[in-house]
Amino acid sequence: QVQLVESGGGLVQAGDSLTLSCTASGRTFNTVNMGWFRQAPGKEREFVGCRSRSGANTYYADSVKGRFTISRDNAKSTVYLQMNSLEPEDTAVYYCAADITNGRTYSSTKDYEYWGQGTQVTVSS
Repeated sequence: QVQLVESGGGLVQAGDSLTLSCTASGRTFNTVNMGWFRQAPGKEREFVGCRSRSGANTYYADSVKGRFTISRDNAKSTVYLQMNSLEPEDTAVYYCAADITNGRTYSSTKDYEYWGQGTQVTVSS
């Protein structure tokens, strides 16, 4: 069992930056691949990016590549999502997710077994 708690959401203006945090408990953090997803009103939850359990591999959705950065601090059991140059289209509830099975795929919600409660990010134009 893995518990995930996100923080850091809020209301920002277009072009601003924001950093989300997700702290995990219940399992040794360096055995867990961590992902970020988001869900806008009326839309399906979509992949934002992920970072492998060792931190060696990071993947991003095309829509955020070059603007968002995922990092993790295994000593603090925390993964971060640094978001720069935010756009109104980035407005969504952001979720962190944990994959304990180390599957070969990483961009589907089905690849993750545990989810945080979500944190709202609103970007005004």
